[in-house]
Amino acid sequence: MSAYGTITTSRSVNLLPSTTWEIPEPAPGKPTPPFRHLVLHHLRLNSARSLPSLLEYTHQVFATEVEEGRTYPQEVAAGGDASSSSSSYTREAFEAYFWGADVIIAIGTTNTNDDRPHHPDRPTAATRDSVDGGKSDLETARAGRSWKDTLVGFYYVKPNYPGRSSHICNAGFVIPPHYRQFGYGKILGKSYLHYGPSLGYKASVFNLVYTTNTGSLRIWDSLGFKRAGLIPRAGRLRRADGSGEDWVDSVIYYRSFVEEEEWGRQIE
Repeated sequence: MSAYGTITTSRSVNLLPSTTWEIPEPAPGKPTPPFRHLVLHHLRLNSARSLPSLLEYTHQVFATEVEEGRTYPQEVAAGGDASSSSSSYTREAFEAYFWGADVIIAIGTTNTNDDRPHHPDRPTAATRDSVDGGKSDLETARAGRSWKDTLVGFYYVKPNYPGRSSHICNAGFVIPPHYRQFGYGKILGKSYLHYGPSLGYKASVFNLVYTTNTGSLRIWDSLGFKRAGLIPRAGRLRRADGSGEDWVDSVIYYRSFVEEEEWGRQIE
């Protein structure tokens, strides 16, 4: 629950078509990515429940991220003693936080049946099966592989504020450790500029991008997000070597999804 209470989305957008994104050639000295294309799928909790083990796997990955204590602020399980040092993060808490609205998952593939031109800055829409909400399309992309072998990243999109400010969304991104350093994070960031406005939002705010999270800082700076503020000592984060904790500042990022002229139009 936020400082505003529970924030729910009132948007009635249908599940969006899947999109295909091409991974650019790696820069000299960078590792070759295992997948040259990402097929992104829009899901909600009910549709995710029809995909065996997806919720279990995404919970496992996110819970590990929380336990490491360096990127997300969560620390204790829902209903736990906030004064304790418990590092568990329950499935119930995860689903309420991460799957409370819209989630985009990225499936890695070396081949695509879509023969239209691909571009790393623009998606190619794929056909969504209207009968099963895209389940068959997603399973085709997986090609019988496990989630660990195919799911290169996932992120939620939800309102950052309630009511009169609910046109501004927030997103939280997770890349499993074995798929980092291949440029997938930036592709997911670019895809957010497609999915955010497609879900009806007009702008985005990231509340807590810790200054130690240099990869995220580079991505949002490069994609035109503005540094709207700095919160001193916003996080009590674990050191990477596990030797203790430090107070870490956090950047607040903002970006409009619409042209400046649209903000000047009469609100209907």
